[in-house]
Amino acid sequence: MKYLLWILLLFGAAVALTTASHNPAYVLLVYPPYRIELSLMLFVTLLLLAFVFGYGVVRLLLAAVHLPAYVKKFRMERAQNKARELLDETLNAFFEGRYAAAEKAAARAMELGDTSALHPIIAARAAHELREYDKRDAYLSAAEDKASGDSTMRLLATTKFMLDQHDPRAALNALHKLRASGVKGHVGALSLELKAQQQTGNWDEVLNILDQLEKRSAIDVTLAAQLRQQAWLEKIRQQEDIVGLTDCLKHLPSDLKRRSKVAAAAARALIAHGGCPLAQQMLADSLNAQWDSGLVTLYGDCHSENRPSGDAIAQIEQAEKWLNQHKDDAGLLLALGKLCLHQGLWGKAQSYLDASVSVAPSPAAYTALAQLAEKLGKPAEASGYYQKATRTAKPAA
Repeated sequence: MKYLLWILLLFGAAVALTTASHNPAYVLLVYPPYRIELSLMLFVTLLLLAFVFGYGVVRLLLAAVHLPAYVKKFRMERAQNKARELLDETLNAFFEGRYAAAEKAAARAMELGDTSALHPIIAARAAHELREYDKRDAYLSAAEDKASGDSTMRLLATTKFMLDQHDPRAALNALHKLRASGVKGHVGALSLELKAQQQTGNWDEVLNILDQLEKRSAIDVTLAAQLRQQAWLEKIRQQEDIVGLTDCLKHLPSDLKRRSKVAAAAARALIAHGGCPLAQQMLADSLNAQWDSGLVTLYGDCHSENRPSGDAIAQIEQAEKWLNQHKDDAGLLLALGKLCLHQGLWGKAQSYLDASVSVAPSPAAYTALAQLAEKLGKPAEASGYYQKATRTAKPAA
């Protein structure tokens, strides 16, 4: 269709030209004392040529006026293309682990005048991996006073650097600046803060951050469970008296109380602070939920001088009930032996301890037998058991 219109237009122009060439009209130009007479065809032709020439001059002048802007735009586009090429080179080198090449490419982009904070941040990360901390800090300084997003990149990078250098306070300070800038609820920042609070030993904050990450589904469920268990274990170990320990255990989630590792840590702490009744209860609940031969050994350490004998007998009876289901458990036999030894049931203590040694000899069982021999006034026999305890302990060391 377009070609047809052009053909029609050419035919029309040819007809008009033919008609005009046979037209006897003329144009008279008078400027006293001069007179110029031209044919109409020549006048129209000259007029058209003048228009074309004038149009060309105007376009040339406009091009000359816009030439500086065009040159500036051309140079800017060329610099941007070069910066993009360098960015690709930088990112490829960085993620391939070629940190020296990544830093070099990022530095070249900065020299070309790239104003983005991306290049100095990548250069800082590369220098950090190369352990060139002075250069890293210089690149971070170059990334300052940028836009909000660039500031976020810089502060997050600073946080990671400080955590890698085990300086959690500096990391938390960078995160505080990030929040002050208006960035809140940032999942990446929460993950970094989690590590910082772990390094500082602030386990209450660790638990709080874990809850926030789980609400956003930003952490693996298994990992979150492991970190939560670790946090509670550390909180238990931090308690310095029975009051603080008891209060801590009141807030301990019930599912964690039944876990062997947590129950063992809590029981050891309670026994050390004189909280044997609560330790016994925690151990019993955990063992009833899931049997653990190592955990039941602690059950035999839950005794005290001021405890009513009725409670001690009930404790022995509970252990003997477990023995019906776990007859060859050396840890349970050792625990029963210790409990009977503490209550002065020498015969039962001897029987349980001998059974424990026959199943799995251990330094703890031989030590308990030595203590029993001392109670019975048999120093030579006690010395022999102590020697066996020492020999049994050597392979483990």
